[in-house]
Amino acid sequence: MTPQVLMDGLIAGAMIGLGAIGITLTYSILRFSNFAHGEFLSWGAYLALAIASGLGYLAGGPASPIGPFSFGWTLPVATLLGIALTAGLALLVDALLFGPLRNRGSAVIILVMASFGAALTLRSLLEFIFTSKPVYFTNALQIARPLGGGLRATPDQLLMLGLAVVLVLAIHLLLTRTAIGRSMRAVSENRQLAGVAGIDVRMVIRTVWIFGAGLACVAGVMSGLLVQIRPQMGLDLLLPLFAAAILGGIGSVPGAMIAGLIVGVAEAMTVQLIGAEWRAAVAFVILVAILLLRPRGLFGRPE
Repeated sequence: MTPQVLMDGLIAGAMIGLGAIGITLTYSILRFSNFAHGEFLSWGAYLALAIASGLGYLAGGPASPIGPFSFGWTLPVATLLGIALTAGLALLVDALLFGPLRNRGSAVIILVMASFGAALTLRSLLEFIFTSKPVYFTNALQIARPLGGGLRATPDQLLMLGLAVVLVLAIHLLLTRTAIGRSMRAVSENRQLAGVAGIDVRMVIRTVWIFGAGLACVAGVMSGLLVQIRPQMGLDLLLPLFAAAILGGIGSVPGAMIAGLIVGVAEAMTVQLIGAEWRAAVAFVILVAILLLRPRGLFGRPE
């Protein structure tokens, strides 16, 4: 096994970890597995691509690359706007689908099945609007630079790793050091008691959707920048996202990121040692193993 496998795994794991944070937050607050979360990655990437293309058209052509990176100023601006739009999409789905079901006191399995339906609808809409042809943020080619110890990475890859670390630290500090973070933890422990104590549960739920969808958008942009953008990209990442969320421990933001890195490295090792056709099985094996051996995950608290 070459040292480069570690770098490739960390890059893939950073994307998985960011997406897994949304799943772990949603489950810890709303108590159901949202299988439509992967589609927020896809929608975030496509929305950012559409906005970046529109900004480039208004500016009279593609923006010049920023420093050593492959993209210009339009992509960071498009990502910020894409985060807002993806969060709005998540709130819309909750208002039209999950909210009414919660108000009726629907069983968890009903919410889970509804999330399957939402995922199919969102994916089909993407294919209808953008077609299933893969697209890219940029066609610029980057040469991987040596980092020492046999490791190589492109400037884009290093930026994505750094961005993932910053976002995880920011979310962790927000959950542990702010009033909204304390409210989210209180609702996670006991929603009814938190409501009696004066916490605005609806506001907490909206905040969770915004954070989860926003991070999913960033993960989608990362995947689109480093690989490609396809309507199926969220579906392909769904199993690794759930494996990382459960491995890290439901409700643990650092745990989700660390578990995402573990899943990413495991997939990269499998590709090199066994073959790329077994990559999809890695997340499933990890998921089954953690459910059998340590259901609360690496950093989760026992019930």
